[in-house]
Amino acid sequence: MSIDDDVRPPAHVLVVGASASGLTTVEALRRRGYEGRITVLGDEPHAPYDRPPLSKQVLSGAWEPERAALRTQDVLSALDAEFVLGDPAVGLDTASRTVRTRSGRELRADAIVIATGVRVRRLPGQGDLTGVHVLRTLDDSLALREDLLAAARLVVVGEGVLGSEIAATARTLGLDVTLTGPLAAPMALQVGPLVSGVLADLHTERGVRLRLGNGVTGLTGAEGRVTGVRLTTGEVLPADVVVVAIGATPATEWLTDSGLELDNGVVCDSRCRAEEGIYAVGDVARWHHEGLGRLIRLENRTNATEQAMAVAAEILGESRPYTPVPYFWTDQYDAKLQVHGFLPVDAEVDLVEGDLTARRFVARYRVDGRVTGVLGWNMPKQARLLRRSIVDGLQAAATPTN
Repeated sequence: MSIDDDVRPPAHVLVVGASASGLTTVEALRRRGYEGRITVLGDEPHAPYDRPPLSKQVLSGAWEPERAALRTQDVLSALDAEFVLGDPAVGLDTASRTVRTRSGRELRADAIVIATGVRVRRLPGQGDLTGVHVLRTLDDSLALREDLLAAARLVVVGEGVLGSEIAATARTLGLDVTLTGPLAAPMALQVGPLVSGVLADLHTERGVRLRLGNGVTGLTGAEGRVTGVRLTTGEVLPADVVVVAIGATPATEWLTDSGLELDNGVVCDSRCRAEEGIYAVGDVARWHHEGLGRLIRLENRTNATEQAMAVAAEILGESRPYTPVPYFWTDQYDAKLQVHGFLPVDAEVDLVEGDLTARRFVARYRVDGRVTGVLGWNMPKQARLLRRSIVDGLQAAATPTN
């Protein structure tokens, strides 16, 4: 698609975040014919890489780290963009659209795209002990793998998607794995009680000890290294290695004095615009979804890409609301789950194809009779075919009633 002749594109676009959403923004701009200057600012020294493989293929050793790179160096060079890596943003002046970096750089642009993602939450005191890990970056994954290869017992704190994936990967490496967290089953918050119960059975069958329904009060250690995880019951789960996977918060601390509205992310309108000439994409963006009539923020790989493409179009004058049907997936052992839409924990759930015992099924989620989401367990095509019902539901929700 060529740029509309009536629209004057910005002379310089600055993308803050060398992430999947940041890279996609650059690629989408070039694909649409943008010929101006592009700068990409990243806090890590690495060129853009993919995060989903970090808890699976990279952690297990099935992939060399280089395979997680999103593009080859030749492809990146062909984008004719300047990549400034290993220099985090520390401030933004919205009036002049100038970003300050830790090294003292000042980067001014006509349009700024914020793609700084999220920062992982940590347990109090975890930085005082070796053997305690989080998993967000490529370096995190490599450090965790090195520790796991020399360990026997792993405790994963956090029963969400990431924690469940790490537990599954560690079991395939032969470790004694315990998964703990406050909810009743793995991914209970993401998929609801029915499917999370099936996931619990799967992990148990594969040898993961589930100590769920308990909070964590802290860690135990000896001679500077972690030795266990203390639960609210007083029990200590012994560990050689601990992974803390208790969620993340939007990386907006560098925007505190910017004047942008910050509330569980960078607050944006339905066009993902935080202020004139300033946009947000990916995990850090909280925007008005016109189909739902409220602000939402999504932490998944698909949204990072789709939202970046929408913002690139917006920058070049093709204005339309961003109203996606969310999609994410997770692979654990031989189970491949694809989720379209929203799966409220209080939704009415019924199976529309397959059966639970065979662990090959499609579940439909409804609230007040309206389909809000679809989950496929080893049935990706069938789940995708039902996506249309979610779109219809969103459109119906957005249509005013008299």
